[in-house]
Amino acid sequence: MTSIAANGLGFKVGVNTILSGVTFSLEEGDRLGIVGVNGSGKSTLLRLLTGEYEADEGEVFISKNYTIGILHQDDAFNIADGAGNTVLEQMYAAFPELLADERRIAEIEFLMKNEDDTDALTRLSGELNAVNERYASEGGLYFRSKCSSMLKALGFGEEYHALPISGMSGGQRTRIALARLLAREPDVMLLDEPTNHLDSDTMIWLEEHLSGYKKTVIAVSHDRLFLDRVTNKTLDVENNTAKLYRCPYSEFVKEKEREREIAEKKYELQQKEIARLEAYIENQRRWNRERNIIAAESREKAIARMEKVEKPKKAPKSIDFSISSSGESGNDVIEVKGLSVRFPGKTLFSDLSFLLKKGERMFITGPNGCGKSTLIKVLMGNLPPSAGKVKYGYNVNVGYYAQENQNLTETNTALDELWNAHPALTQTEIRNTLALFRFCGDDIEKKVSVLSGGERARLTLAKLILSKVNLLILDEPTNHLDIGSREALENALLSFDGTVIAVSHDRYFVKKLATEFLSLNPEPGECRVYHGSYDGFIRGAANKKAVETESAAPVSSSKEEYLKRKAEAAERRRAERRLEAIAKECEKLETELIEIEDEMFGEAAADWKAAAELADKKTIAEDRLMQLYEEEESLRAFLGAQ
Repeated sequence: MTSIAANGLGFKVGVNTILSGVTFSLEEGDRLGIVGVNGSGKSTLLRLLTGEYEADEGEVFISKNYTIGILHQDDAFNIADGAGNTVLEQMYAAFPELLADERRIAEIEFLMKNEDDTDALTRLSGELNAVNERYASEGGLYFRSKCSSMLKALGFGEEYHALPISGMSGGQRTRIALARLLAREPDVMLLDEPTNHLDSDTMIWLEEHLSGYKKTVIAVSHDRLFLDRVTNKTLDVENNTAKLYRCPYSEFVKEKEREREIAEKKYELQQKEIARLEAYIENQRRWNRERNIIAAESREKAIARMEKVEKPKKAPKSIDFSISSSGESGNDVIEVKGLSVRFPGKTLFSDLSFLLKKGERMFITGPNGCGKSTLIKVLMGNLPPSAGKVKYGYNVNVGYYAQENQNLTETNTALDELWNAHPALTQTEIRNTLALFRFCGDDIEKKVSVLSGGERARLTLAKLILSKVNLLILDEPTNHLDIGSREALENALLSFDGTVIAVSHDRYFVKKLATEFLSLNPEPGECRVYHGSYDGFIRGAANKKAVETESAAPVSSSKEEYLKRKAEAAERRRAERRLEAIAKECEKLETELIEIEDEMFGEAAADWKAAAELADKKTIAEDRLMQLYEEEESLRAFLGAQ
């Protein structure tokens, strides 16, 4: 069954066409990856699908009664009105109808305890049953545990539950927004860069969760491994339109390349044939005889009858660059001895030591909050360590790429930013470098303050390649870069003859480049260095985790037992309250049946019409009473078994 579809969707900003003729259809259970260069309109398309933006042409179809939910890129997390400000309360606010049912159940139970009128009790009892049934059928018995589980999976243990949302960082609020969306389980889930702000373990969990999601998922992402592991279809947004491919990302890349090669070949062959015919026509007209004129006109008609093959549009220009070294450094590039960083009440890491050799590419790994970016700042000398020292080797020149590009001046233009950093270069050299990074025409006069995340990242890279360094220290360099730009950076680093220290959550990027790993664990003193490939590092980490899980089994078992007992106690209390309500309703119905029978054999005995109405009323009451008896028996059996 079709869950969501777009037909001829178009959107303009002023006279500029952002999207045109976008058409695709998804079945329930499809998982679509949307790809394209930065600025191609991917996020705009998501907003058109949700109705946040109104399309200038075309329409969106969503299956009747289907719910739709969206996670925006770097979601600021809209705080739900009427809910508490804590993390857990805001998670519960994703289920307003269940919270409303709980309030109504409590209200009805309070009213029934203070109600003596049998008719009112019957009405209240009926409403209570209806609300309870709806509450249970819509997941009311387990939505709270689901919220806690989602928070835990995304890095928010119980210690975060009572903390205020207002105290969370931007990245944390985005992860909470993702947890709230996943807990809600909309029929169509739209995700804009969902892996932003996630560490590797959390990304793997998210991939597994979405791969098993039975409903429809649409994700915009530049994470190639995520796309391959989650999606089964790909929507390629290019040249203001889009094309659907029925395969994941890696297969799509090959299929698109094959299509482009075939289209170019068809176009070239047709152009050669047209050129041949035109040459023939020219020769015939040169003879200028009747039969030659007839032959020429025949070929002209043949050209006119041809179904012209449209010239394939050029692929969006990708960046292509190399990083020049400042010269060879000594063999020992950087040595760290006994390094520790402590803050009041918290130690990030302690007694950290390693030696990085020339030409090695070390990646720093670990969960969010373990101190990766802090270590980078210490290595750069921007933050003093609590203990230990950092020593650079002979002739080491350092280039630094800061996460979120904080080293840009907001009031500068793109041209000024690059020229101020490298004043010895000519304007032509600066403009040529900017052109390499897709800053052309009026783009070079844009202020840094109005640049998108991708444009800021490309400008920072442009500054970096002109710096002439032999040690690159990179903090999340692929953030905000599209796939083509990430591949260009990978190729540039592979050919760079210097040394690299990097932090990155892009596993494809890490896998392609890393020769060394520095693993920072949450527990201080557990830092370790691994020499070898990404696959070997992952296998070693998995083996270590398996050992830790086995040793921690008794503790986990105890926690599970506690949670189980807690859930059982809550269910028991609910069953006891339900028994009380059943007893009251049964007593009322039994009294009502006695009154009906008295009337049937009394005043209504000689009135067949009244007797028939009483008989119907008696049947309804007896049926309801039997239902209550069965429910009562089931609840007593449940309570007796506990």
